[in-house]
Amino acid sequence: MTTKLDYQWHLREVMATRGMFSTTDLRPLLAERGIDLSASQVYRLVVERPERLSLTTLMALLDILQCRMEDLIEPVATRASGRKTAAAGGDGTAACVGEYRPKRARITPAGE
Repeated sequence: MTTKLDYQWHLREVMATRGMFSTTDLRPLLAERGIDLSASQVYRLVVERPERLSLTTLMALLDILQCRMEDLIEPVATRASGRKTAAAGGDGTAACVGEYRPKRARITPAGE
């Protein structure tokens, strides 16, 4: 089995420990540091796990919350599935849903 790296985003929890319970509290503090995000962008940054985050925004969050990167981002190792299909030399057990693809029907003209 291989290890797949993932992460957990703890911005909401860190904000709560600092007495910030609303995403609107964060927007003016980011603006003071030159980070101009819309209200919906700040909301998504707080409640969802960002796939992309600029280093400037990350540094502003660390400054605002007086925390370290480890407080916001927690690396998590997950196990990647090592299943093999029967055709690929697996143990003959059923493959995962979506791995089996039936052959396409061949349509031939009548009389051939």
